[in-house]
Amino acid sequence: MLVDNGVNGDSRVQKAARSAADAGWDVVLVGRSPGSAPQTWRLGDAEVRLLAMPDPLARRRHEFRRAWLRWPLAYPPSGIAPHRAQAVKAWQADLAVRAGQLKLADPGTPRLALRRRALAAERLAAQVIRKWVSFRYWQLTRARTRRKFRNPWDRAYTLFWQLAKGDGAWRRLEPGLWDYELAYGPVVDELRPDLIHANDFRMLGVAARAKIRAAVAGRDVKVVWDAHEFLPGLKPWRDNARWLPAHRAHEREYAPYADAVMTVSDGLAELLQREHGLAETPDVVLNAPAAHHEELVLDAPAPDLRALCGIGRDVPLLVYSGAAIRQRGLDIMIDALPQLPGVHVALVVNKPAGPYVSGMLARAAKLGVADRVHALPYVAHWQVVPFLAGADAGVIPIHHWPNHEIALITKFFEYSHARLPLVVSDVKTMAGTVRSTGQGEVFRAEDVADYVRAVRAVLADPARYRAAYDRPGLLASWTWEAQAEVLDAVYSRLLPGPPRPAAAGTPVDPAAQPPVGAAR
Repeated sequence: MLVDNGVNGDSRVQKAARSAADAGWDVVLVGRSPGSAPQTWRLGDAEVRLLAMPDPLARRRHEFRRAWLRWPLAYPPSGIAPHRAQAVKAWQADLAVRAGQLKLADPGTPRLALRRRALAAERLAAQVIRKWVSFRYWQLTRARTRRKFRNPWDRAYTLFWQLAKGDGAWRRLEPGLWDYELAYGPVVDELRPDLIHANDFRMLGVAARAKIRAAVAGRDVKVVWDAHEFLPGLKPWRDNARWLPAHRAHEREYAPYADAVMTVSDGLAELLQREHGLAETPDVVLNAPAAHHEELVLDAPAPDLRALCGIGRDVPLLVYSGAAIRQRGLDIMIDALPQLPGVHVALVVNKPAGPYVSGMLARAAKLGVADRVHALPYVAHWQVVPFLAGADAGVIPIHHWPNHEIALITKFFEYSHARLPLVVSDVKTMAGTVRSTGQGEVFRAEDVADYVRAVRAVLADPARYRAAYDRPGLLASWTWEAQAEVLDAVYSRLLPGPPRPAAAGTPVDPAAQPPVGAAR
């Protein structure tokens, strides 16, 4: 199994690796180490390897050059800027110590007044030089961050390579994809797998190229492409006109090498079939939680959501669990609080101290509701459901983006298994499901007044919405155990015959395992 992250924080990948190993497959899950050193541990009977991945190709050529015309006084992008800034700080620290020594010196010390005047002049010089260094450092920062890939030149550059190279244009537009190949490729070749499970679009290329190399060596390798997102429907993380065309070209080039495709929803399966002309509709493996939530690390007690928020059982509590980014719509939960007296909000997010969450907390302070907003980190994936169950309602306020319209996302299932009433925006698939099951209220995305109405409704009669989960078979169909059967069937279809027994692994030492975060 290949994934382009550090495994921790990706519960779908963790559950897939663990359940495949439980079914008897010999599983090695290969990911990217968050640091410069490789890591390895066991996830049940599956082996996890995180690779150190240098990514020099991810940096654009302009990042290595000086922007003489726009920022003529900027430091060169050679690393000298932080060195100069730190050197001036060290100089000023030394001057402060020397000033203290002169202040404590005996009044009879020879030339004491002259030394004090000289030190005062040196301190003034250090202040001036620090401002100069800071200004040049600021120019360098601006030169790095103000370059956007949406100007006419970059659009023309993108179009030229699309016309010249077709789907091979990604090699010029997004060469950083080669960094993954150079880190993962040799490891995959060494493992000599019978099947490669490629998670999402970056790993598809790595898997396809490994399949080609294996075929040259006379080995048949099957590739399963697990598409977590519909790439054309993604909002690029960077203001970069090249990013989406490059990754779509990369995906189109290597999609034909997939022997089977799986994805997260029926709607996405249909889109993928049309986008890539697939002969068969992809299998659907939902991002559902496990039916049972026993502790997988026995020494890690399950946290209490309300205790972390510092509130009692009688305080109304809304929870959001997932990535903290603007298109997820978390702002509405803060803006509505002045109209929801006494209601608290828990944000269980990937970056509780990140700039987006910090901005929301600042907004809450201006509105006078900061004491009712709690930013909390992820918990282990097997603890998510009991952790969230401490809230009164689960909120999914996502905005209208193509990928948001077509799937029931992970937190939807987690909230459901926690038997929480839901407050969801009117994105197509999720809103339709909530209306049909009666498990929550739907509001117009980005409409604060309608959101307030929905919250008041679920808090006024939570038992009415929780009763929806008593419908026979509803939650049972939304379990990972049911999805693991689909996963195993896909593997068995590609590699007929009894699966090989799992490789004998060393006993799991819970204390030696890194924390396993919850995915969104």
